Order: sequence, then structure tokens, then C-alpha cells
Amino acid sequence: MTDQNLSYMEAGEGLPVVFLHGFCETKELWSSFLQPLSSVCRVILMDLPGFGGNPPLDAPLTIADMAEQVYNTVISMGIEQCILIGHSMGGYVALAFCEKFPSRVKGLGLFHSTAYADTLEKKQARDKTIDFIERYGTEEFVEEFVPPLFFEGRRKDFLEEIRKIVEMGKKAPKSTVIESIRAMRDRKDRSRVLEKCACPVLFIVGKNDIAIPFQGSQAQYALPSYSTIHILNNTGHMGMIEWEKETLFMVEQFIQRVKKFYI
Repeated sequence: MTDQNLSYMEAGEGLPVVFLHGFCETKELWSSFLQPLSSVCRVILMDLPGFGGNPPLDAPLTIADMAEQVYNTVISMGIEQCILIGHSMGGYVALAFCEKFPSRVKGLGLFHSTAYADTLEKKQARDKTIDFIERYGTEEFVEEFVPPLFFEGRRKDFLEEIRKIVEMGKKAPKSTVIESIRAMRDRKDRSRVLEKCACPVLFIVGKNDIAIPFQGSQAQYALPSYSTIHILNNTGHMGMIEWEKETLFMVEQFIQRVKKFYI
């Protein structure tokens, strides 16, 4: 694990809101949120370890290790408290951050993510994915991995967006991709983090998400004391793209709710 600060971009002033991307993505995933939200908060889009502008992972690391690197970067920016919003793997990292540094978190947003650990079936699927990547490489994996993340009934409407995400994933170093899969596979259950969470929590959920199935994750929505849940119909794993304007509005409303929560 490196002590180097993570790559990021930012805009705006005020309450810091840190966006964390998912697996085989980069901070560019959130680029359409940067300027619109910069009028209401300090928006920070951060690359997780090994992805985007960061050096490749050359050693094993855990989700908790990733969270610590996010924390170190945030602290180096002079930020004492922030809202964390994570997509998928980014949500796992945000939960680990909340577990280790709860007093630093003013709000938590989970975009198509879960506090639950992988099931045995999911762990086995991740092992098969690692085998596939070691045999055929990252590029062929990403070509197959990305399209099903979008709801099948509307997939043809997002061909350009799918292409961009595929190209984003192809740039991820093979070592980073494999170590990230292992980190996700081995992460612990963090449902207790949601139960103990003293800040507002936002859930944005895809009803047709194949990566984080709705039926397997919905029990977590009742765990926090203060939660807002948006369930999107005809939506897969990429709600920030499939319903960009709508989810942007949801996030903005959540930021305003967090501000009022502490008045």
C-alpha cells in the first residue's frame, strides 16, 4: 500500500462531497455531476487506488486499505468532514471509511452498492473472473463485463456511454483489476456500519441491477436511522448514466438534506 495521495479533480466551495467510482471505472464516471453540483458544494471526484491517474496496484490491498488512502487524501486537502458517495465498489470503500473514521462522515450515499459481504456463489464467480482475466486479459473481460451493467430494455439508448465505460475499463492495469476483484471478494459484512451510522444515508437502487440484485440487498435500507431510498425501475447498475438528470437531482436534494440535518 502506498502513502501517495490519490488522483482527484474538484470544483466549487463549501461542504465537501467526495465521489468514489466503481470497479473498472475512474473519476470520469462522475464528470457530468461536477459542474452542476459545484454551485451547492465542494465536489471532489477521486480515483480509487490503481485506477485513473493513480499508479497500478503492485501488491494486495483490502477495501479498508482503499478507504485509508481516501482518508489520507481527504485530510491532505484540509477536509475535516465530508459527504461520501460511492458507486458499487466505491460504496464498499465508503462504508469502510465510515467504519474507520465515523466522525469524519456527514453523509453517506450508496449508488448501486451494498453493505453485505459476497455470498459463496458470488465469491466463486469472482474467482472465475480472475481466472478469465489471467487467461485472456483485461480488454476482453471489459468488453463482456460492461454492457450487461445497463438495463437490457434500454441498452440500445446508451451505446456511446457503454463504449466510453468500456474504454475506461480497458485502461485499467491488469494487476489493479485482479487485486480489486480479490479485495471485493474478501471484504467483510458492514451492515453494522449502517446500523450504527449517525448521519443521513442515501440509497439509489436499480430494480434490474444484475451486479447488486435488488432482492438480495433491500434489507439494508431499513438499517440506518436516517435514510432516503430511491428505487429506479427499468434501471441496471449505472443509474448515474441511465437516469443522469434524475439521479443528479436526487444527490443534490440529499446534499441539501445533510446541510439541514446539522443546523
